[in-house]
Amino acid sequence: MSYQHLFKPLTIKGMTLKNRIVMPPMGTNYGGEFGDFTDEHIKYYELRAKGGTGLIIIENACVDFPLGSNGTTQIRIDHDRYIPALYKLTETLHRYGTCVSIQINHSGASAVPGRIEGLQPVSSSNIPSKTGGAIPRPLTKEEILEIVEKYAQAARRAQIAGFDAVEIHGGHSYLLCQFLSPLYNNRTDEFGGSVENRARFARLVLERVRQEVGPFFPIMFRLSADELIEGGNTLEDSLEILDYLAQEVDIINVSAAVNDSIQYQIDAMHLEDGWRSYMAAAVKEKFADKIVMTTGNIRDPKVAEQILEEGRADLIGMGRGLIADPEWVNKVQSGKESTLRKCISCNIGCAGHRIALNRPIRCTINPETIKGEEHQCYELTKSTNVVVIGGGTAGLEAACTAAEVGCTTFLIEKSNVLGGLAREISKLPEKARIADFPDYLVQRAQNLKNLIVFTNTEATVEFVENLKPDVIVNATGSSPLLPPIPGLHDHVDQEGGKVKSIFGLLSNIDSFEFEGKKVAVIGGGAVGLDTVEFFAERGAEVSIVERLPMLGRDLDHITRIQMLDMTKRKDVNVMTNTSLLEITGDYFVIEKDGEQMNLEFDYGFVCLGMRPQTPVLEAMQQHFMPLGVQVINIGDSKRTRKIIDGVAEGRNITETLMSLGVLSK
Repeated sequence: MSYQHLFKPLTIKGMTLKNRIVMPPMGTNYGGEFGDFTDEHIKYYELRAKGGTGLIIIENACVDFPLGSNGTTQIRIDHDRYIPALYKLTETLHRYGTCVSIQINHSGASAVPGRIEGLQPVSSSNIPSKTGGAIPRPLTKEEILEIVEKYAQAARRAQIAGFDAVEIHGGHSYLLCQFLSPLYNNRTDEFGGSVENRARFARLVLERVRQEVGPFFPIMFRLSADELIEGGNTLEDSLEILDYLAQEVDIINVSAAVNDSIQYQIDAMHLEDGWRSYMAAAVKEKFADKIVMTTGNIRDPKVAEQILEEGRADLIGMGRGLIADPEWVNKVQSGKESTLRKCISCNIGCAGHRIALNRPIRCTINPETIKGEEHQCYELTKSTNVVVIGGGTAGLEAACTAAEVGCTTFLIEKSNVLGGLAREISKLPEKARIADFPDYLVQRAQNLKNLIVFTNTEATVEFVENLKPDVIVNATGSSPLLPPIPGLHDHVDQEGGKVKSIFGLLSNIDSFEFEGKKVAVIGGGAVGLDTVEFFAERGAEVSIVERLPMLGRDLDHITRIQMLDMTKRKDVNVMTNTSLLEITGDYFVIEKDGEQMNLEFDYGFVCLGMRPQTPVLEAMQQHFMPLGVQVINIGDSKRTRKIIDGVAEGRNITETLMSLGVLSK
């Protein structure tokens, strides 16, 4: 497929894009302690420019420090001292023919008091920007005008620093959104009430920025076209708002949602490719003379091409997809789309790290977001045989990495299919995207001539010995945790029984009925909530039991919000602070507040987590380690965690090889 629309150049005033793929702004926590750009941070963006991206919009930069700050190490553009590093950034990215914009922003009530030197956040009114958030104070008119000027000066600095455009953030519960949205704005002066008044602050910013940058410098404006929450702006509302803003805007970046509907902003896994392009299409229909950009889980280049071909948008924003695969554009343009490492929208290493944990971003499926595939340039100094036992995602990553640095590699999998638990979980319709990752790993393995895969094969000492290993990697995964609860082993996953583990669910996924069925799930972690989602979304009457006071304690921030929303929408009977005492064939005996009760079901599921599975590790260690063979254990067979941890350990086989002196950079 030629993708003629995707790779058609586009000129917007003084900026010409070589293709229609845009990396939208996403916080990274890669910035320096004082908001400056570091060399590592530049390298992160350089990798995406080198990968062929047409336009990169640098993550939101603070125009008013500390009051407007957002994020642990947010970059700053509130002083001229930040210009040199920003110029170094644009200079680097321009070498690859990539255009560069920067998003300038004030966080308003979304600032966290602990990160803004104890100050009270500011906003349009005294309404928090999210449930449980800090209560802000309303800005005075004088303060509003001062912030307008700070936006203008930030835009001036961006222009001096070599950026090709500047983006004003008017969505996602940040300050301008807090004026635009009736969720937050209850003012009675000229900045509140009517649509025109609520748009006044943003309009002043756009007009003042235009005065500063001149008529030929593109201005972008990002907004939440539909806030997807009761009481918020609808798409129709936003189209009216744009009547007051569009004059000075060249590119409208059509996003969605606010803090309390964040699963539609940082799209949840189950949302289909391009699901919100209808919003961009509505904006394009009304403002035909403007360039319109859409985002929203776009992973498949065919979907991107179709959106452009149908005129729903002019630009395709792909954020997490370019974290996962910086080479996305080059691969598609050169006909190698079968090798794409498609983002699975898990939101663990990106949004989960940055928003909930204040960590620098990482990626579940891309273990090296900054250095890329640098390991492929390493040099193997001695012929080395690597044997990997277990063909899940951790084992596949270890095997592929070992082969890519030159080792003769053998992968042994006892089942007839590769992909492990990730492959199994993707059988759940809402988790289908996960399959893209094992598919990618299998395809990658097939392209490596020095990687030999054995399926339907038990890894015995005798079999492995014949492969003459120098390194053995154990990656045998995990199995359901089944503690000694009365009745558990008698009933779980028994032929014809009603009680199943997650594996019992997945292996019989097409056999269940939904309407009118009572489903009881024990365990409120990720696996339990996945089970609840599967049945609740299809009309079953679902109860979930969790011993702790909350559901989804270990989930990433986005998925937890999405799952809690699902339990409310589907009237799931949530029973926290509740213990499982006994399992029978037709009901669970549970205890809450000292009172025992029977929870009856048509289908019962015990989802109490997973435990490491190491059936051959000890035998391998006892036989091979005395012979000088390195034996390492990775992934869930080491400790049950998330895919991101096992994949990182798989890539780290390079460290093992370096420690043996057989691999050098």
